Amino acid sequence: MSSLDVQAPATQHGLVVQELHELHELAGANALFETIWGSSPGSSPMGVEQMRALSHAGNYVAGAFEDGRLVGASVAFFAAPAGEALHSHVTGALPGRRAGLALKLHQRRWALDRGLRRITWTYDPLVRRNAHFNLTKLGGRPVEYLTSFYGAMDDVINGGDDTDRALIAWELNDAAESRLLPVEVPDDATTALSVRDGLPAVGRLDAATLLVEVPPDIEGLRRTDPGAAKAWRLAMRDVLGGLLADGARVTGFHDRSSYVVARATDVT
Repeated sequence: MSSLDVQAPATQHGLVVQELHELHELAGANALFETIWGSSPGSSPMGVEQMRALSHAGNYVAGAFEDGRLVGASVAFFAAPAGEALHSHVTGALPGRRAGLALKLHQRRWALDRGLRRITWTYDPLVRRNAHFNLTKLGGRPVEYLTSFYGAMDDVINGGDDTDRALIAWELNDAAESRLLPVEVPDDATTALSVRDGLPAVGRLDAATLLVEVPPDIEGLRRTDPGAAKAWRLAMRDVLGGLLADGARVTGFHDRSSYVVARATDVT
């Protein structure tokens, strides 16, 4: 058995992170996912059978433990190009424990140990805390906008909304080890999408650098004002999705609120 077959538990931010293989471990991860997503029994984002198969085939299935209690879990599988990439399908963590960060850093080391160069995953581009974590904390960058990628999902987080997703690419050679990555915003940057009375307001799209603002609490809007939530979904799809489709590049996430986007004509 090689040293890569079973990775020893690692300590990250006071948590023990280790791969999960046994059925009782995977059942615990499944139950945690159901709790986080508010899913009904049997409708977890990743079930025991799928995790068992992926783990047995040598993919990444891991959990973060605090004093022996599972507080986060992540599942990823090898992706194209073969031998270069890992796709992280689902990561869920209880709040306030830094388990998400611990899992990502453990996943990064796992991938590097196997000679991989990139980890990708999808996230809801309308959730501010996820955008800040992915872009500012980890240093990933959105490379594609995926419209209704999983179809409508009627759980606590998605609230029946279309599942538009941004595809993040995390280049491992440049990945940050838990340090904030500030982004420079030129003085002549223009706001392309902003919050106005809780609703999206589209501005100019022809500046060299654009700011695309994210609503403060899209999950709350889905519960209290589905119409406003849908307006934000369509506006983000048109603005950020349109810019990425035209070849623009997201360079960071500013002030925990706005994507910073360099238009394609200004990307060298």
